[in-house]
Amino acid sequence: MYRFKMDKNLKIALGTIYLFILILFLYFLFSKFDVSRINDFSYYKILQGNIDQFIGQNITLNLFLFFIFAIIWIMLLGFGTPIVLLSGILFGKWIGTFISTISISVGALFLYIVAKFFFIDLVNSLLKDKFIKYIKRFQKNEFYYFFAFRIAGGLGMPFPLQNVLPVIFNIKNSNYFFASFLGFIPHFFIWNSVGAGINNFIKISDNFSFMNLILNKEIYFPIIIFLILILISFIVKKIFFK
Repeated sequence: MYRFKMDKNLKIALGTIYLFILILFLYFLFSKFDVSRINDFSYYKILQGNIDQFIGQNITLNLFLFFIFAIIWIMLLGFGTPIVLLSGILFGKWIGTFISTISISVGALFLYIVAKFFFIDLVNSLLKDKFIKYIKRFQKNEFYYFFAFRIAGGLGMPFPLQNVLPVIFNIKNSNYFFASFLGFIPHFFIWNSVGAGINNFIKISDNFSFMNLILNKEIYFPIIIFLILILISFIVKKIFFK
């Protein structure tokens, strides 16, 4: 009874913190955004220039703030793709890939530790029966299989569920972190490249054209690689998780 009450209180606390952060983020975003100019491409060019200038003024501080924000976002069951795209827009594909990979890996690890400590009974009751046949495989080489799971894009599961699922396998924290970090890199590099491509498109274009955006090699090339990764993920799923 005490454990249930503590779990319920923690859920309420985490939900409250998540809503607070989300409201602050949305307030900051819309306070700086002129909704009346939403269809004005020149306005996005101004925003892009302001963002580049702001990031460039203190890159170290902004990387640190992004790092903390991404960890909190993932711990509070946020999705990964928006953060990865944002890091590409803000920091470019190389630095963006590094900061998003390490911050999301840390955030996912913290979420895993919290879930394992507070919600292990709940997670097991919801998921263990569905994945019972994989438990012995993971126990034989948990790093190997969890790395394959991350490379396979979490088998199409929602990102928060991907981060919590390993509770039923009781994976070591070190294996969880490094398998996540290495498995994230290909996917995160692709989405950071797309984010950086969108940023560069806004910078060099005089007007918006969806076709020009899609036909920009900084956009279509990463998308092609992503489609190849989906194919690889399908093959990995067939080999390791059949």
